[in-house]
Amino acid sequence: MTDEEESLDDSMTLTEHLSELRSRIIRSALAVTIGMVLVVALYDQVLDFLLVPYRELCVEREPSFCDPQVYSFTPTEGLSTRLRIGMYGGIILALPVLLWQTWRFIVPALHTKERRLAIPFVLSSMLLFTLGGVLAYLTVERALEFLISWAGEDVDQVFSVSSYVALITLMIVAFGVGFLLPVLLVFLQMANIVRPRQLMASWRYAIVGIFVLAAVITPSGDPITLMMLALPMLTLYFIAVLIGWLIIRRRPAAS
Repeated sequence: MTDEEESLDDSMTLTEHLSELRSRIIRSALAVTIGMVLVVALYDQVLDFLLVPYRELCVEREPSFCDPQVYSFTPTEGLSTRLRIGMYGGIILALPVLLWQTWRFIVPALHTKERRLAIPFVLSSMLLFTLGGVLAYLTVERALEFLISWAGEDVDQVFSVSSYVALITLMIVAFGVGFLLPVLLVFLQMANIVRPRQLMASWRYAIVGIFVLAAVITPSGDPITLMMLALPMLTLYFIAVLIGWLIIRRRPAAS
């Protein structure tokens, strides 16, 4: 049976597509909820882990540079911070399920051989997201040093726990999502939406677009974080084009 015949057999009505999408969303939401409960239960340990870059910065610099202790200024700040950490942590823990459900939903649009790439798709996405999150975690200290230094010598730095958690969690998510760019590009090439030659011909626009995207999704807005995100994304862009070219090259000419 050819790919075309198999795609006809797998054709679904709009109602069936919507029903499948609903089931995928429900499973994903359930996975995020379970992950959120686990992270909230380990809130103290997770918060200590997130505070390490800031505390190390305050220890390295003079005492007047920053206060290693974070504070809660409103009665509801502690609860909102716990829920924020739980939400982002739940999404990260549920990432394998989210990726798997996404892949299973888009599988009918691919060739038979490419449908077998489910496990590599999920594993590569998890690896890239993790690499992005680790890079963000390692970058936070230098980003905070840059931002604090611009506040002025007469300004005492006192951070609320919610503002710090919002900054570091958004940075981890932003870097993780940014590092998923090659997965998206490879899929677009596999689905014949774009061609490798088109991506290579548009490399100048890609450079500008990647730097603009990095500036938009970077929560701190400092140049250090911007460069630390944009340069790896630019490298991954060209790697994705190469992978897409290799995959398309192996397709039969009739396809």
